[in-house]
Amino acid sequence: MFPMRPFAIGLSAALAVAILIPAAVISAPKEEKGKPAIDAKAREQGMKEAPAVIQASGAGCTVSDARYIGADAKSGSKYYEVACSEGMGFAAIAKKDAAPQLYSCLESSAPQADGKQGGLACILPGNANPGAALAPYVKKAGVTCDVENARAIGSSTKNSYFEVACKGGAGYVVQTAAPMNLAGEVVVNSCLLYEEGGNISCKLTNRQTQLQVVDTLNAGAGTNCAIKDKRYVLSTKTDNYFEVACQDGKGYMYQQTSATGAFARAIPCAQAGFVGGGCTMTDAVAAQTEAAGLYTKLATKAGFPCDVEKYGMLPSNDPKKEVVELKCKGSDVGGIAIFTATGGTVYDCLTAEFNGYRCTFTKKETQYARLTNDLKGFNKASCQVSDVRVMGSNDSEGFVEVACSDGLPGWVLGYPVGVAKPAAKEFLSCVQAKGIGGGCKLPTNKVKS
Repeated sequence: MFPMRPFAIGLSAALAVAILIPAAVISAPKEEKGKPAIDAKAREQGMKEAPAVIQASGAGCTVSDARYIGADAKSGSKYYEVACSEGMGFAAIAKKDAAPQLYSCLESSAPQADGKQGGLACILPGNANPGAALAPYVKKAGVTCDVENARAIGSSTKNSYFEVACKGGAGYVVQTAAPMNLAGEVVVNSCLLYEEGGNISCKLTNRQTQLQVVDTLNAGAGTNCAIKDKRYVLSTKTDNYFEVACQDGKGYMYQQTSATGAFARAIPCAQAGFVGGGCTMTDAVAAQTEAAGLYTKLATKAGFPCDVEKYGMLPSNDPKKEVVELKCKGSDVGGIAIFTATGGTVYDCLTAEFNGYRCTFTKKETQYARLTNDLKGFNKASCQVSDVRVMGSNDSEGFVEVACSDGLPGWVLGYPVGVAKPAAKEFLSCVQAKGIGGGCKLPTNKVKS
């Protein structure tokens, strides 16, 4: 499992928009009852000229309101504010001999170094709450977030970047196309992926606030863990992972579905080595030793005597089932165990593949003696198995091809699927099995032309 890495970002001077505009071309609007007044003639000119500017920019915006801000006689550039039916509006610069330049209202309205808003701050009524216009973008990315606050981070030539803070403490970095267009690609990453104080980091929420989600996950985990410490571990495309250390010495990895924020499962530290290198806040070695003893008891109870020396967790689509590969101490025997709260089944490493699993601790050579013995049941004692290949399976039967050490043609054995200790129930020659899994393919079994 690999962590999701934060996207690379090359920021322009998007947040310093007003610095690029000659002060002489922009006059601060007058105020009426504490709010900026919008000149009727400026609005009329804006509605006449701005739609063509927006269309030329490629932004996903149907202009619902607009105002003319000013012009630079020297460069020929004109400045507008537009409100969009689809959401966040823009400050637009129509250049004489170049494509229009757009800045979202969150960018153009951001405070300048002196704490005041610049000349391109959005004041149209339709742009009164630009942060709320990010909600459709967050939703498109499949993330649940009731947006409480937002800010612009900056823009590159192709993308715009924003931070959103959600009610409840979660926070995200949102990447959209530049200029913004809801039809374009949207990527939303948790603030937890970014180190505080880095080039890209969240400022609307802090690490402590972001980690409050762990307390919510803990409440739904059913682990009875009194949290001593907690940390964010990593994110994948679908899930986030957090480690908790408990007051009683135990520890867990909590898996959270990133899209909904819902608790998915609690993974004991003894089984969590596959997540970002495993637990670091608890004694994972001691936990693994304890788990090995538990799996020894469970495997024996399932009819598979095994002093478990090593184990590995495999993915399970059912949270009520643990799928574990077992390596037995002092033995070549291994298997794949499926444990539930009421019992378990253990498949040996040969027949595990018929049931959708593959052993990695046990080499295929350890199966030769078992296969040789199975051939005796079909009066083929002369064949000492020297190689094996799993050919495939259907709903009821799995097939293996075996080669014989004397170099003579080998055979195909069929075993029932879904049985823990299956005996071979079918015996075929390679000629008879040519329609199974592409036929025999081991070197000594290929038909000589």
